[in-house]
Amino acid sequence: MKKVLVAFLLITNFLFCQNSDHTCTILNKINFLIQNEHVRPKPVDDSLSVYVFDNLMDELDPSRNVFFKSEYDEMSKLYRLNIDDLILKGDCSFLYDIIAKYKTGLLRTKAVLEKIQAGSIEYNKKDTIRFYKKAFTFYLKKEDLERVWLKKLRYQILDDIAEKSNNLDSLKLNFKSIESQSRSTVLSNEICRINTILERKDTQQESFYNFFCAYFDPHTAYFSDDTKSSFVASLSKEHFSLGVSLKLNEKNEIIIEELDPNGPAFQTGQIKKGDQIVSISNQKETLHVSCASLESVSSMILSESNKKITLTLKRNSGKNFEVYIEKQIMKDEDNSVYSFIIGKESKIGYIKIPSFYADLDENDRKGCADDVAREVIKLERDNINGLVIDLINNGGGSMEEAIRLSGMFIDYGPLSVVVDNKQNKSVINDPYRGLIYKGPIVLLINSNTASASEFFASILQDYNRALLVGSNTLGKATMQTIVPLDEHTTTDFLKISINKFYRVTGKSHQNTGVTPDVVLPEFYENVFQKESSFPTAIKNDSIIPLLKYKPYVKRSLIDKIAKNSSARLADNFYFKQIREINSKIDAMINVPKTEVPMTLNSIFEQKTIREKLWKEINTFSDENNPLDVYNSTVNQFLLGVYPAEKTINQYQIDNLKTNPYLNEAVNIINEFNTSK
Repeated sequence: MKKVLVAFLLITNFLFCQNSDHTCTILNKINFLIQNEHVRPKPVDDSLSVYVFDNLMDELDPSRNVFFKSEYDEMSKLYRLNIDDLILKGDCSFLYDIIAKYKTGLLRTKAVLEKIQAGSIEYNKKDTIRFYKKAFTFYLKKEDLERVWLKKLRYQILDDIAEKSNNLDSLKLNFKSIESQSRSTVLSNEICRINTILERKDTQQESFYNFFCAYFDPHTAYFSDDTKSSFVASLSKEHFSLGVSLKLNEKNEIIIEELDPNGPAFQTGQIKKGDQIVSISNQKETLHVSCASLESVSSMILSESNKKITLTLKRNSGKNFEVYIEKQIMKDEDNSVYSFIIGKESKIGYIKIPSFYADLDENDRKGCADDVAREVIKLERDNINGLVIDLINNGGGSMEEAIRLSGMFIDYGPLSVVVDNKQNKSVINDPYRGLIYKGPIVLLINSNTASASEFFASILQDYNRALLVGSNTLGKATMQTIVPLDEHTTTDFLKISINKFYRVTGKSHQNTGVTPDVVLPEFYENVFQKESSFPTAIKNDSIIPLLKYKPYVKRSLIDKIAKNSSARLADNFYFKQIREINSKIDAMINVPKTEVPMTLNSIFEQKTIREKLWKEINTFSDENNPLDVYNSTVNQFLLGVYPAEKTINQYQIDNLKTNPYLNEAVNIINEFNTSK
């Protein structure tokens, strides 16, 4: 027996050494590319070591209920200041030591949960709980493990009970039976979640690679072949799809929200709206949904490499049934440009650009710029008097598409200055002479307007070509490219920040965002994560401008119209209410909480406050007169040819009719036309 055990340990250590060598090989290839190509490379030193170690600990044990303090202290002493040296030496065994301790922690946690599952929980004992917005120190002692988990589970169960009804008296009256069901659900999900982590064939390697990359900036990242293909697909208006959308129902079950009648899921004839997803299989592994997040389920469904999927479904609490589906190339309606006309007398064109998608696979599919040009031509045939371009929630995409689109709205001249890691400067010039549209333009932007869309917005602002309305943008003025880690690999890639963009004025919106000419509030603006939220974001700076360019109109006209707009909206009921609701959201999410009593009364009260605020947000509407929104003559004809598009078309129209940002954009264009 001893010989067998020794042989097993030798094999295990040999495999760990192999994995360690592979991990360090990948990390050193990543570092080589970063040091040579990154726009702002940094040395691999103690600062990197601390950043990587702390982020790994936060990911493995965010609630501080897996690792004992003694285990954390030991790992911290060994590795927190030494990861940099170990990587450079080619010794990455530390990662497998950390993962081994993590799995040990998960196994003992599972044992504690199974013990609690077999017993009962005391709810009358006085206790409180406090929630922390940021990570807190490791504190757990061996003798406190069961007590800490009992407290966490007690809160989760009471919270689950509070969600069952809006009648507190009814919950109290039926507490025993409801508690039994909630306790079973909560504990089963916790144990299932641990089992899922323990059964996973992959380790924390990919996360570790990404923490290493993120030290240099938030947008540099490691890509496996799978993550690369999914990322590329996200920049396309067509990709492999099942033709389904998912949502969490009131029971926290993941269900089919919608089925695209043109999609493969609908065409099986076996799937219906409302079906609950029990598990998902990609022929290699199976994900049990009951203990998985909506993000992990969506990731498995959306992954470009998972072209064949088997869904295990349940309908109306009946028996489970399996459906095999092969993905098809489908148009992504949420990633396609579309247009409308606003108003009958003074016709204003409206174009929504959801992202700067491109045909990165060179399959002769049109990119964003060509699609916008097509919509402009359609609108021009109906003699529009102005154009609103909507970049709200446009997270960017292809810089090439953004350059092409900018050139269509600028007559001629420089668009931007690009600086690389050797401080070499190059000018991006307008690729097209002339303009596709000469009338006034308003751009709608918000906190989620990022990257390529910020690039486009900043150019039109600097040329006085458009007036910007909305809130400050994200603040990303860097460009990334995807490269293989070496010339022989087809499985490991690096998305790396290689350039920084400067505006024609010499300024940059990196880390600060593009500031609109008319600032308007938006829901959750104090919650949205900005570029400046990331500790490793590249700082803002500027260069000496040497470019000559000709503004479209005088800045004084833009400033005058912007000032009039701000005055017009100063007492606007809608925007005043958004500011008031935002202060409530801020108080709920960002303000440190006092201790909450661990009672059904207190937790039910917290739920009621959340639901009241959520209802206030969802039922809030604009009191302005509805806008007259309709299709251009060409698009109306196309709807007759493709009637399947009518549902999404009407949905888009209904959303725009009471859009207060669009309403003000129309007012601005009308004022611009009378000011000429």
